[in-house]
Amino acid sequence: MTTPMPAPPYAGPAGLRPRSPAALARATAVLLGLVVATDLFACSADLLQRDVAGDLADGGTGAGLIDRADRADTLFAAAGVAQGAALVATAVVALCWLWRIRVNAEVFDASRHRLRRGWTIGAWFCPVVDLWFPRRIVADSWDASTPWGVRSGHAPVNAWWTVWLADLFVGRFADRAYGRAETADELREAAGTMLCSDCLDVVAAALTFVVVTRLTRLQERKVLSGELPSYAVG
Repeated sequence: MTTPMPAPPYAGPAGLRPRSPAALARATAVLLGLVVATDLFACSADLLQRDVAGDLADGGTGAGLIDRADRADTLFAAAGVAQGAALVATAVVALCWLWRIRVNAEVFDASRHRLRRGWTIGAWFCPVVDLWFPRRIVADSWDASTPWGVRSGHAPVNAWWTVWLADLFVGRFADRAYGRAETADELREAAGTMLCSDCLDVVAAALTFVVVTRLTRLQERKVLSGELPSYAVG
Protein backbone atom coordinates (compact mmCIF):
# COMPACT_ATOMS: atom_id res chain seq x y z
CA MET A 1 0.00 0.00 0.00
CA THR A 2 1.49 3.32 -1.02
CA THR A 3 1.59 6.30 1.32
CA PRO A 4 -0.52 9.16 -0.06
CA MET A 5 1.30 12.37 -0.86
CA PRO A 6 0.52 15.33 1.38
CA ALA A 7 -1.66 18.10 0.05
CA PRO A 8 0.28 20.65 -2.00
CA PRO A 9 1.23 23.97 -0.39
CA TYR A 10 -1.63 26.38 0.12
CA ALA A 11 -0.79 29.94 -0.86
CA GLY A 12 -0.93 32.62 1.81
CA PRO A 13 -2.39 36.12 1.45
CA ALA A 14 -1.54 37.86 -1.80
CA GLY A 15 1.19 40.44 -1.51
CA LEU A 16 3.41 38.49 0.91
CA ARG A 17 6.94 37.84 -0.32
CA PRO A 18 9.66 35.78 1.36
CA ARG A 19 12.56 37.79 2.77
CA SER A 20 15.85 36.34 3.94
CA PRO A 21 16.06 35.83 7.72
CA ALA A 22 19.85 35.37 7.55
CA ALA A 23 20.86 38.80 8.88
CA LEU A 24 18.47 38.58 11.83
CA ALA A 25 19.63 35.00 12.47
CA ARG A 26 23.26 36.13 12.63
CA ALA A 27 22.39 38.94 15.04
CA THR A 28 20.41 36.51 17.19
CA ALA A 29 23.32 34.06 17.22
CA VAL A 30 25.74 36.76 18.37
CA LEU A 31 23.40 37.82 21.16
CA LEU A 32 22.89 34.20 22.20
CA GLY A 33 26.66 34.02 22.59
CA LEU A 34 26.41 37.03 24.89
CA VAL A 35 23.69 35.26 26.88
CA VAL A 36 25.96 32.23 27.32
CA ALA A 37 28.83 34.47 28.44
CA THR A 38 26.69 36.19 31.09
CA ASP A 39 25.31 32.82 32.22
CA LEU A 40 28.85 31.46 32.70
CA PHE A 41 29.69 34.59 34.68
CA ALA A 42 26.58 33.95 36.79
CA CYS A 43 27.64 30.33 37.33
CA SER A 44 30.97 31.49 38.77
CA ALA A 45 29.11 33.92 41.04
CA ASP A 46 26.76 31.11 42.15
CA LEU A 47 29.70 28.88 42.99
CA LEU A 48 31.36 31.58 45.06
CA GLN A 49 28.09 32.36 46.82
CA ARG A 50 27.54 28.68 47.60
CA ASP A 51 31.10 28.22 48.91
CA VAL A 52 30.90 31.28 51.14
CA ALA A 53 27.49 30.25 52.49
CA GLY A 54 28.88 26.79 53.17
CA ASP A 55 31.80 28.20 55.14
CA LEU A 56 29.41 30.37 57.15
CA ALA A 57 27.14 27.39 57.82
CA ASP A 58 30.15 25.43 59.08
CA GLY A 59 30.91 28.17 61.59
CA GLY A 60 33.63 30.03 59.71
CA THR A 61 34.59 33.50 60.85
CA GLY A 62 37.22 36.14 60.20
CA ALA A 63 37.87 39.18 58.05
CA GLY A 64 38.84 37.04 55.06
CA LEU A 65 35.48 35.30 55.02
CA ILE A 66 33.66 38.63 55.34
CA ASP A 67 35.60 39.98 52.35
CA ARG A 68 34.69 36.89 50.32
CA ALA A 69 31.04 37.28 51.30
CA ASP A 70 31.05 40.92 50.15
CA ARG A 71 32.72 39.95 46.86
CA ALA A 72 30.20 37.13 46.37
CA ASP A 73 27.27 39.52 46.87
CA THR A 74 28.78 42.05 44.45
CA LEU A 75 29.41 39.45 41.74
CA PHE A 76 25.97 37.90 42.22
CA ALA A 77 24.26 41.27 41.76
CA ALA A 78 26.43 42.17 38.75
CA ALA A 79 25.67 38.81 37.13
CA GLY A 80 21.94 39.40 37.54
CA VAL A 81 22.15 42.80 35.84
CA ALA A 82 24.29 41.40 32.99
CA GLN A 83 21.94 38.48 32.45
CA GLY A 84 18.89 40.73 32.40
CA ALA A 85 20.40 43.12 29.85
CA ALA A 86 21.56 40.27 27.60
CA LEU A 87 18.17 38.56 27.80
CA VAL A 88 16.21 41.70 26.85
CA ALA A 89 18.49 42.50 23.89
CA THR A 90 18.38 38.90 22.64
CA ALA A 91 14.60 38.64 23.05
CA VAL A 92 13.99 41.76 20.93
CA VAL A 93 16.16 40.58 18.05
CA ALA A 94 15.00 36.96 18.30
CA LEU A 95 11.35 38.03 18.08
CA CYS A 96 12.14 40.07 14.96
CA TRP A 97 13.77 36.95 13.50
CA LEU A 98 10.79 34.78 14.46
CA TRP A 99 8.34 37.23 12.87
CA ARG A 100 10.33 37.11 9.62
CA ILE A 101 10.39 33.31 9.80
CA ARG A 102 6.64 33.12 10.43
CA VAL A 103 5.76 35.44 7.52
CA ASN A 104 8.04 33.48 5.18
CA ALA A 105 6.49 30.22 6.34
CA GLU A 106 3.03 31.56 5.54
CA VAL A 107 4.23 32.32 2.01
CA PHE A 108 5.61 28.78 1.70
CA ASP A 109 2.43 27.07 2.91
CA ALA A 110 -0.37 28.87 4.75
CA SER A 111 -2.17 25.60 5.53
CA ARG A 112 0.50 24.52 8.02
CA HIS A 113 -0.25 27.18 10.62
CA ARG A 114 -2.63 26.50 13.49
CA LEU A 115 -2.34 30.00 15.00
CA ARG A 116 -2.79 33.46 13.55
CA ARG A 117 0.31 35.49 12.76
CA GLY A 118 -0.22 37.89 15.66
CA TRP A 119 0.46 35.09 18.14
CA THR A 120 4.07 35.04 16.94
CA ILE A 121 4.73 37.92 19.34
CA GLY A 122 1.70 37.82 21.61
CA ALA A 123 2.12 34.18 22.64
CA TRP A 124 5.24 35.02 24.65
CA PHE A 125 3.42 37.54 26.83
CA CYS A 126 0.10 35.78 27.53
CA PRO A 127 0.01 33.69 30.73
CA VAL A 128 -0.70 29.96 30.39
CA VAL A 129 -0.65 29.86 26.57
CA ASP A 130 2.99 30.96 26.70
CA LEU A 131 3.74 27.41 27.86
CA TRP A 132 2.96 25.87 24.45
CA PHE A 133 1.92 28.45 21.80
CA PRO A 134 5.50 29.60 21.00
CA ARG A 135 6.60 26.01 20.47
CA ARG A 136 3.61 25.42 18.17
CA ILE A 137 4.43 28.51 16.10
CA VAL A 138 8.04 27.40 15.62
CA ALA A 139 7.00 23.81 14.81
CA ASP A 140 4.43 24.96 12.24
CA SER A 141 6.99 27.26 10.63
CA TRP A 142 9.43 24.35 10.57
CA ASP A 143 6.89 22.17 8.77
CA ALA A 144 6.05 24.88 6.21
CA SER A 145 9.76 25.45 5.54
CA THR A 146 10.55 21.78 4.95
CA PRO A 147 10.67 20.66 1.29
CA TRP A 148 7.26 19.57 0.06
CA GLY A 149 6.66 15.83 0.41
CA VAL A 150 9.45 15.37 2.98
CA ARG A 151 8.41 14.21 6.43
CA SER A 152 9.62 16.82 8.90
CA GLY A 153 10.70 16.02 12.44
CA HIS A 154 10.57 18.30 15.45
CA ALA A 155 13.40 16.85 17.54
CA PRO A 156 15.43 20.10 17.71
CA VAL A 157 12.28 22.14 18.46
CA ASN A 158 11.12 19.70 21.13
CA ALA A 159 14.53 19.59 22.81
CA TRP A 160 14.76 23.40 22.82
CA TRP A 161 11.27 23.87 24.25
CA THR A 162 11.69 21.16 26.92
CA VAL A 163 14.90 22.73 28.24
CA TRP A 164 13.39 26.23 27.98
CA LEU A 165 10.43 25.21 30.16
CA ALA A 166 12.70 23.43 32.65
CA ASP A 167 14.88 26.54 32.85
CA LEU A 168 11.81 28.72 33.35
CA PHE A 169 10.45 26.71 36.27
CA VAL A 170 13.81 26.07 37.95
CA GLY A 171 14.69 29.75 37.61
CA ARG A 172 11.47 30.85 39.29
CA PHE A 173 11.98 28.33 42.08
CA ALA A 174 15.58 29.53 42.56
CA ASP A 175 14.48 33.18 42.74
CA ARG A 176 11.91 32.36 45.42
CA ALA A 177 14.37 30.23 47.39
CA TYR A 178 16.99 32.97 47.29
CA GLY A 179 14.46 35.59 48.39
CA ARG A 180 13.32 33.46 51.34
CA ALA A 181 16.82 32.41 52.48
CA GLU A 182 17.52 33.63 56.01
CA THR A 183 20.21 31.25 57.24
CA ALA A 184 23.56 30.27 55.77
CA ASP A 185 22.27 26.74 55.06
CA GLU A 186 19.26 28.10 53.17
CA LEU A 187 21.50 30.47 51.23
CA ARG A 188 23.80 27.62 50.26
CA GLU A 189 20.85 25.57 48.97
CA ALA A 190 19.43 28.57 47.10
CA ALA A 191 22.80 29.25 45.46
CA GLY A 192 22.97 25.62 44.36
CA THR A 193 19.51 25.86 42.81
CA MET A 194 20.47 29.10 41.09
CA LEU A 195 23.57 27.37 39.70
CA CYS A 196 21.34 24.65 38.24
CA SER A 197 19.12 27.31 36.66
CA ASP A 198 22.05 29.15 35.10
CA CYS A 199 23.45 25.90 33.70
CA LEU A 200 20.06 25.12 32.16
CA ASP A 201 20.06 28.61 30.67
CA VAL A 202 23.35 27.85 28.91
CA VAL A 203 21.86 24.68 27.41
CA ALA A 204 18.66 26.52 26.42
CA ALA A 205 20.69 29.21 24.64
CA ALA A 206 22.71 26.56 22.79
CA LEU A 207 19.55 24.75 21.66
CA THR A 208 18.00 28.07 20.62
CA PHE A 209 21.07 28.64 18.43
CA VAL A 210 20.52 25.21 16.82
CA VAL A 211 16.84 25.96 16.08
CA VAL A 212 17.59 29.44 14.72
CA THR A 213 20.39 28.16 12.49
CA ARG A 214 18.57 25.12 11.12
CA LEU A 215 15.25 26.90 10.51
CA THR A 216 17.03 29.75 8.75
CA ARG A 217 18.83 27.27 6.51
CA LEU A 218 15.57 25.49 5.71
CA GLN A 219 14.01 28.75 4.57
CA GLU A 220 17.04 29.82 2.56
CA ARG A 221 17.04 26.46 0.75
CA LYS A 222 13.28 26.70 0.19
CA VAL A 223 13.67 30.02 -1.62
CA LEU A 224 16.64 28.80 -3.67
CA SER A 225 14.77 25.65 -4.69
CA GLY A 226 12.04 27.73 -6.34
CA GLU A 227 9.43 25.65 -4.54
CA LEU A 228 7.05 28.55 -3.89
CA PRO A 229 3.46 29.42 -4.83
CA SER A 230 3.47 31.09 -8.23
CA TYR A 231 2.51 34.56 -7.00
CA ALA A 232 5.44 34.57 -4.55
CA VAL A 233 8.07 34.27 -7.23
CA GLY A 234 6.69 36.71 -9.72
